[in-house]
Amino acid sequence: MEERFRFFSPVQVRYADTDAQGRVFFANYLTYFDMARNEYFKAIGFPYRALLERGLDFFEVESLCQYRSGAFFDEVLQVHARIERIGNTSFTTRFAIHEQASGRLICRGHIVAVTVDRETERPVRAPDALRRAVEAYEPEGTLGGPS
Repeated sequence: MEERFRFFSPVQVRYADTDAQGRVFFANYLTYFDMARNEYFKAIGFPYRALLERGLDFFEVESLCQYRSGAFFDEVLQVHARIERIGNTSFTTRFAIHEQASGRLICRGHIVAVTVDRETERPVRAPDALRRAVEAYEPEGTLGGPS
C-alpha cells in the first residue's frame, strides 16, 4: 500500500549529486530528506527559526533510507514529507521520493529527531506549537507515544 503525503518539495538532481555510476549518490537522499523537512516545517506554519527563537533545536538520532530505484542527473524528484509521530521529546518525519515525470518510487525512509535545549543540548519536550501545527496540517492523527 502506497503512503499518502500532503506535502512534497521538488528537487532537480544536479550533476554533482551523482556518482561514478551516474546515479544519485546514496547519501544525498538524506540531504533531500533534510531539505524537504525544512520546507515541510515552513508549510505547516512552524519554520525552523520558530524553534530557534524558543531556545530549542533538534538532533537527528536515527535515519533510514530504503532504496527502490536510481535517480539520475537532471531528473526532477518530488520529496514527500510528513511528521508521522511526535513523542515527548522526539518526532519522526516520514519521507518518500518519486521521480516526477513517471511517478517511479526512488526511495522511502524516515528521520527521528530529538528536541533539545540549545544551551544545554539536553532533551526537552517538543513544543506544543509544533504539535498544534502538525495537527492542523495533517488530516490524520500523528501525535502520541513515549520518547
